[in-house]
Amino acid sequence: MSASSERGGATAPGVVPAPCASKVELRLSCRHLLDRDPLTKSDPSVVLLLQSQGQWVQVDRTEVVRSSLHPVFSKVFTLDYYFEEVQKLRFEVYDTHGPGGLSCPEDDFLGGMECTLGQIVAQKKVTRLLLLKSGRNAGKSTITVIAEDISGNDGYVELSFRAEKLDDKDLFSKSDPFLELYRVNDDWSEQLVYRTEVVKNNLSPVWKPFKVSLNSLCSCEETRPLKCLVWDYDSRGKHDFIGEFSTTFQEMQQAFGEGQAQWNCVNAKYKQKKRNYKNSGVVILSHLKFHRVYSFLDYIMGGCQIHFTVAIDFTASNGDPRNSCSLHYINPYQPNEYLRALVAVGEICQDYDSDKRFSALGFGARIPPKYEVSHDFAINFNPDDDECEGIQGVVESYQNCLPKVQLYGPTNVAPIINKVARTAAAEERTGEASQYYILLILTDGVVTDMADTREAIVHASHLPMSIIIVGVGNADFTDMQILDGDDGVLRSPRGEPALRDIVQFVPFRELKNASPSALAKCVLAEVPKQVVEYYSHKELPPRGFNTPSQEASSGLAP
Repeated sequence: MSASSERGGATAPGVVPAPCASKVELRLSCRHLLDRDPLTKSDPSVVLLLQSQGQWVQVDRTEVVRSSLHPVFSKVFTLDYYFEEVQKLRFEVYDTHGPGGLSCPEDDFLGGMECTLGQIVAQKKVTRLLLLKSGRNAGKSTITVIAEDISGNDGYVELSFRAEKLDDKDLFSKSDPFLELYRVNDDWSEQLVYRTEVVKNNLSPVWKPFKVSLNSLCSCEETRPLKCLVWDYDSRGKHDFIGEFSTTFQEMQQAFGEGQAQWNCVNAKYKQKKRNYKNSGVVILSHLKFHRVYSFLDYIMGGCQIHFTVAIDFTASNGDPRNSCSLHYINPYQPNEYLRALVAVGEICQDYDSDKRFSALGFGARIPPKYEVSHDFAINFNPDDDECEGIQGVVESYQNCLPKVQLYGPTNVAPIINKVARTAAAEERTGEASQYYILLILTDGVVTDMADTREAIVHASHLPMSIIIVGVGNADFTDMQILDGDDGVLRSPRGEPALRDIVQFVPFRELKNASPSALAKCVLAEVPKQVVEYYSHKELPPRGFNTPSQEASSGLAP
C-alpha cells in the first residue's frame, strides 16, 4: 500500500494518514513501596502519563488501594497501540490523601518509571525499580506492568456472576461482598484478571457484567486453572475472606452450556473445623459469551521476532559523497535523507528484535578489493555476517562504507529482495510464527531491473516478509507505483499475481518537513496487517497458543 491510499482515500502530500491502532490493556502492581504515613501504611495509586509533543500528559489513574505497600491494582489502563510509533510512557506512584481517591497537592510521590509501550508489548511483562525525582532508587520499590492485547481482532469474554447465601461476616449488618477472578500462571503465581464492585449489605449479590480479553483471562488456554475469591469488603484494607472455588474456562463453558454453572464457595478453614460444613455460599455464572481471532499483537506476544534489513542505494546518481549536494553527503550537523529514513524506521523495529542486530546491505557500487559492481554487499564488508549491532551500528557502518566504495550503477534491487527471501523461505519451513522479515530499501531513483524486481516481489509475497521502499531525493518516482498494489494486484512478467500486497512505497520528500516520527508512522502502518495476513493464510497460530473453539459460544445464550 502506498502512503496516499491509507484508510481508503487520497491523502494530500505531506499529510501522514492515521494508521489503525490496536488496543492494549496494562495491568499494574507494586512491591515494597515507601511508607509515608506515620500511623498506617501508604494508600497508593498510580498515574499514567503519555509523552505528546515533548510534554507529559496524564492519561488515567488507578484506584487507591488502602493501607498497602504491595498493591495489586484492579484498574486497567487501555491504550491505543501503534506499531509505527515510539510511545513513551511514565508511571508515577503516589500515596493518596485526597477525598474519594482524587489527587490533591498533599499526595506524596513514592516513585516513577519510564519506558516505551513497545518495550512492554514485546516483553509482555516489565518490572522496573521506581526512581525518586532526584534520580535515586525509591528504596526497593518496584512496579510491574503486564500487557494484554484486546484489539478489535482479538477475542474477548463476556462474564457475569452472582452469588446466593454467602456467609455473613459483619456483626451489625450483612456482608459487603466483592469477587476477584485470578488466572494461575505457569509458575503457579496468580494474576488478577478482574475485581468486581462491592455490593453493600447483601448476602445474595448480583455483580455487574464485565468483559476481559481471552488472553488476559486464560492466556488463550481453555484448561488453564482459574480461581475466584469472594471477600467481605473492609474500608481499612483488611477484607474478610468468605470463600473461593477453582475452575477453568473450558469447565465454565461446558457448565454454562448445560445450565449448571454454579460452584460452592468454600472456606478451607471452616471445612477443616466443621464436620457438616458444605459451603459459605454458592457463586453462579449467569452469563458467558466469547469470540476469538488472532491479531498482530498475538503474534508479537507469542514470541514472533521482527527481523529488520536495510538496503542502501550506492549508485552514482546520488552524487559524489564529498560534495554537499550529494544525497550521501555526511553533514556533521544534520543527517542526510538516507540516515533520517533509516533511523526513523529502525528505532521502531528494534523494540521487536531480541538480539538488536540488523542486516545492512548496499547495492549499485564498486566495492573493494577488486572494485567490481555488487548489488547485495554487506556495508560492514563482512560477507559472513552482514549484521550490525543496533541502529547505531548500521549508521556507523554506512558512514565508514561511503569513502571505501565507488558509486556506480545500475539500480538493481531484485538481488537483495531475493537474498532476504531466501532467509524468509528457510523460516517458512519451520512451520512456526517465529520470524517475520522487513526489508527497507532506500533508493534515489526508479529501479532498473523492473521485470526481475516484479518477479522477486511476487515470489516474496508467499513468504513471511514485507518490503518498504523509500524514495530519496527529487527524482520522478511515478514508475515505482507499479510495485505498489494500490491500483490492482502486482503481477510478475509471466502474469503470476502476488499472493499479498507486501510493498509500501513512500517518497521521502512528501514527509521531509514533518516530525521525525512521521516517516516511520507512514511506512510501517501496513506491517501489522501484512503479518496477520501471512500467518492467517498459512493457518499458523501464534507460538504457544491453543485455539478455543470458535463455535463454542453459539450455544451459550444467557
